[in-house]
Amino acid sequence: MQWQEVRQLYPDRFVKMQILKSHIENQVRYVENVAVIQAFDDEQTATRELVRSKDDVLVYHTGKEKIEIEIKPLFGFRGSYDKHRI
Repeated sequence: MQWQEVRQLYPDRFVKMQILKSHIENQVRYVENVAVIQAFDDEQTATRELVRSKDDVLVYHTGKEKIEIEIKPLFGFRGSYDKHRI
């Protein structure tokens, strides 16, 4: 389903959905096609569902015109650490 269709069916609501089709340009993921899983009226429930979501499932508010997700690089510590070699 296209995002514009979701916005019409669920105006001014939070929607939990599965991303079916998207593309990436300039460190931004643009979502083109989704499958709606559930809709929420309150922000607290939507936030709880967003925190539990993984893979290509997300919660987004239909007040947004487009689904654009900024991709940020993850920084972490790589390799082993030897505290005796300082």
